[in-house]
Amino acid sequence: MFMGEYQHSLDAKGRISFPAKFREQLGQAFVATKGQDGCLFVFAGTEWQALKDKLEQLPTSSKNARAVSRFFFSGATELECDKLGRALLPVKLREHAGLGKEATIIGAGRRVEIWDSRRWEEYSEKSHETVDSIEEELIDLGI
Repeated sequence: MFMGEYQHSLDAKGRISFPAKFREQLGQAFVATKGQDGCLFVFAGTEWQALKDKLEQLPTSSKNARAVSRFFFSGATELECDKLGRALLPVKLREHAGLGKEATIIGAGRRVEIWDSRRWEEYSEKSHETVDSIEEELIDLGI
């Protein structure tokens, strides 16, 4: 399980260092793709395979299913860390996430998320308000 929040910088080439704990869990090769809410999703090989299998089972007759599949597959790329623990993020993925120089890498259970640090702070502030406002619903869900 991925958890925690880490601050990292992108270098001039668009490389980002992954926390050592995350690298251990991601393995040698892993997949990054466009994520929801303006971030990037990063999956270990087994988790990407599980998501891929689910997406491939969606009916192609459904417009929404096709859109979701296109969203995740079109941005997907396999990454590997170099000896310094850095991976090169493709330009299209950096643009999707609005990544500048400062990034926040968070653990989100089965995946890692990469956020532009400013965007993460804004999202995080809003999400705290949302969680507070749906507290009763979370209790009903057993959380």
